[in-house]
Amino acid sequence: MARVWQLLVVIAALPSVAHAHSFARSYNIPVPFWLYAWGAIAALLLSFLMLAWSLNAPTPARQHTLHWHHAKPRTQQLTMIASAAALLVLLLSIATGMWGSADAYRNLNMTLFWIGIVLILPYLTVITGNCYALINPWRLLSRSAKVSYPAHWHYWPACIAYVVFIWIELFAGFGPRALAISLIIYSLYTVIAVRRYGLHDWLRYGDVFALMLRLIGKMAPLTYRGPSSQARYGSWAWRWPLSGLLQSRANHASEVLFILFMLSSTAFDGLHATRWWAERYWIDGFALLEPWLGSNIVTAYPTLKAGFVVYETLALVLSPVLYFGLYVACLWLAKRLLRSDISLHELILRFAYALIPIAVVYHASHYFTLVITQGSQLPRLASDPFGWGWNLFGSASANPWIILPDMNWVWHSQVALIILGHIAGVYAAHQEALRCFATAREALISQLPMLVFMMALTVFGLWILAMPLNPAG
Repeated sequence: MARVWQLLVVIAALPSVAHAHSFARSYNIPVPFWLYAWGAIAALLLSFLMLAWSLNAPTPARQHTLHWHHAKPRTQQLTMIASAAALLVLLLSIATGMWGSADAYRNLNMTLFWIGIVLILPYLTVITGNCYALINPWRLLSRSAKVSYPAHWHYWPACIAYVVFIWIELFAGFGPRALAISLIIYSLYTVIAVRRYGLHDWLRYGDVFALMLRLIGKMAPLTYRGPSSQARYGSWAWRWPLSGLLQSRANHASEVLFILFMLSSTAFDGLHATRWWAERYWIDGFALLEPWLGSNIVTAYPTLKAGFVVYETLALVLSPVLYFGLYVACLWLAKRLLRSDISLHELILRFAYALIPIAVVYHASHYFTLVITQGSQLPRLASDPFGWGWNLFGSASANPWIILPDMNWVWHSQVALIILGHIAGVYAAHQEALRCFATAREALISQLPMLVFMMALTVFGLWILAMPLNPAG
């Protein structure tokens, strides 16, 4: 027992890393966790049965889009102005990081990037559609390509960039200046790639933010179609929410892995901050390594600390592979149950977009509290972006107010978001199943393994939210 306490003390003494998504959920859930878990499972099962009873055929494609509105030349000019404004925001983030205060809570760039761009922009995209496609600052670059984008690369550049981005977010512990330097490096990387492979192809396959927001935008009731050979100007359309998930499908396994990493990286972010996760390494792992490191954890600590980084990095990188394996196993089982002629590869691509709502609500349930708390500081920071004591807009305050939501309300909101997201995923998957299989009965049977998969994801997500945090995390 003494040894266990010694290990726990070491865990608590680990240096904490302040990253964008830390939010100390140090509270007890209102009722036992198992009640929430069974309630969530019951809600998913009930929604699945209701969909199976009410939907016997896929919704016709013509009913997905309600009305197209063709943009005018003036609208195109406004989009260029919006792109220029987005570029100014990027430059402001760099400038404040390079020459502003080193205090992350006084410098605008940390809150503007991590809260405004990484969190708020995706949530707005769920409502407004892929607005990033219009305000993207890289639209101002030359569109001509020196060489064609290599077809065999598919979405792998965006996948790799996404893993690197999440690793930096979780483990690098960047301050304002390091963030500014990272933005400069990524900007140069994007400029070179766009000028080499062209704006359209690179933003479709290589840019992590463009791909992520394009996928999230498929859930929105508003969509934008860019200019083409048939239409000189772009056009807007209202459509039923979630219908964009049914109008197309994933093109390659790399896109499916990208979607699954949207899901697994959020789950990992919550899991790696828990005491349970730390104990798996510092107690169980140390027990396995004791023959080589000895029984004294104090002398073994430097080696264990370096190994902990490897432990977490491997878990992060392998997390989408694990999710991919479970996802493929469910589809393989569905194929075997129906003895379907549709290839497993085809099913993997067809049902991938049904996972997007789940990834979005996981993201929102974990991080919306940070939007409320730290996001409320944006008006104050806008008046003093460099942390030099300015008050440009009169919103700077010596005693800024911070919104602190009630913890019970937070938990119930998180549960509701996760359940609603999984219901949306069940709906999208059932609609796709009706397209794939000949009868409603076959569609129903095909979705049973996916329903179990989504139930498991729901319980796992709630379990992570209910776990006590590691005090050093």
